[in-house]
Amino acid sequence: MSILNKLQERSGNKCELCTSDKNLSMYKLPPMPVGTVDDSILACETCVHQIENPDSVDANHWRCLNDTMWSEVSAVQVVAWRMLTRLRAEGWPQDLLDMLYLDDENLKWAKATGEGLEEEQKVIHRDVNGVILQAGDSVVLIKDLKVKGSSLVAKQGTAVRRISLDPENAELIEGKVGPTQIVIITKYVKKL
Repeated sequence: MSILNKLQERSGNKCELCTSDKNLSMYKLPPMPVGTVDDSILACETCVHQIENPDSVDANHWRCLNDTMWSEVSAVQVVAWRMLTRLRAEGWPQDLLDMLYLDDENLKWAKATGEGLEEEQKVIHRDVNGVILQAGDSVVLIKDLKVKGSSLVAKQGTAVRRISLDPENAELIEGKVGPTQIVIITKYVKKL
């Protein structure tokens, strides 16, 4: 059974946020690099558009979180926390946030995108040219890099696919070079 089919079964073929049954698709929560049933939700086009475009958020649409924030699905709880945090200046979302409980692991996941932080507090990963890197992006090495603790040398021009970001350090990313998972300094990569 595919991930999308499992999400449809879990949600009853409705958006796990607003319960719409129109234009549904799998939404993989950043910064998770893979996209599994556990780190994805089934969401409608309206919800996904507003999650990905903070400037186009309609606060009244998100009143649905009053019900869905109680979901037992961690990914739904994380999205609820992120959207309520984004909208907390409206007043009513702060009341819901005060009631919402996330365990330490899910709270760390919810905060991993920098939601709720001021722009200058966010950890933003940039490549050598200043282009913003996102989890799941592909990059290419711009110089040969010796990998500490091994005899491996990652050659210039090597593509590193599906990177993950260090949530605490804007200069560090992780990715696989061959079979080896390594930490790479962002000033040595260029986004593909």
